[in-house]
Amino acid sequence: MPELRSPRSGSLGYVPKKRAKRIYPSVNNWPKSDKIKIFGFAGYKAGMTQVLIIDTKKGSPTHGEQISVPITVLDCPSLLVLGVRFYKQNVNGFYAFSEIWDEKLLENKDIKRKLIEGKYEHKQKLKEIEKDLEEIKDLRLIVRTQPRLSGIGKKTPEIFEIGVGGKDSKEKFDYSKEILGKEIQVKDIFKDGEYIDVIGVTKGKGWQGPVKRFGIKIRDRKSHGKRRHVGTMGPETPRMIKWTVPQAGQLGFFRRTEYNKRILKIGENGDEVTPKSGFTNYGVVKGNYVLIEGSVPGPKKRLIMLRTAMRPPKNSVVTSEIKEVVK
Repeated sequence: MPELRSPRSGSLGYVPKKRAKRIYPSVNNWPKSDKIKIFGFAGYKAGMTQVLIIDTKKGSPTHGEQISVPITVLDCPSLLVLGVRFYKQNVNGFYAFSEIWDEKLLENKDIKRKLIEGKYEHKQKLKEIEKDLEEIKDLRLIVRTQPRLSGIGKKTPEIFEIGVGGKDSKEKFDYSKEILGKEIQVKDIFKDGEYIDVIGVTKGKGWQGPVKRFGIKIRDRKSHGKRRHVGTMGPETPRMIKWTVPQAGQLGFFRRTEYNKRILKIGENGDEVTPKSGFTNYGVVKGNYVLIEGSVPGPKKRLIMLRTAMRPPKNSVVTSEIKEVVK
């Protein structure tokens, strides 16, 4: 007879299963590097399609042959650096010490949709930071998206932080002052064939039962009068239900990270990948785009965060020749 045991249904690695705090994620963990480099970017998910490439992965059964690969198209307009946030460290960890902002910040009408205008002295802030530069442990760029340049037709930008690499705080500080108020292009951060981490908020599915939420087995028709429920909720004594028991609740709209997704191509002309009728439920990719091998979390139009790989494979860059993009 086969064993009457089976692995539990559903993962306990993501608890509690509740909705994300906001529709686009914040990233608190960034790689470390002595080189001056920006570690992240963001793009809007336009849709999925296929490409025909020459397989260059060593050890692959189809090495050297032409294969079809599913890809995700991300619309990646340039980001604008609004400010820099500085962090100190105490026994409880990192905390925000101070920040500087671009002096021409509020000249753009779209920014006023997110930020409230107030008094700010740029030169005085710089002097305070330069005095305590030795105590500053980390700094991050405050950037915003430019959704008007995408195919969404959206006005309000997203504002978030991006990590920066460097030998020490002074080197990072000098670099951040240079790019303050300037635009960042995705081609300046990543390159073709590079492995990255993808962070996003998944599709929301609302309130769902335990069968769809955890994948439990549907009971026989004559068992206990119910079919789409667990066999037992727990013992009679003690009278309690453990948190590990599959139950109905929220499904989807979770913040998730997928590691080591390969960039197949970074382009500047969106017409190369946009179908004649545009992407369904998105529109036309006008400018910069990124082709990522496989799928990424979230529906179309959702902002997806791209981060330099935290634990990259041995071959951190694997380029493949793209023969055709199926539109």
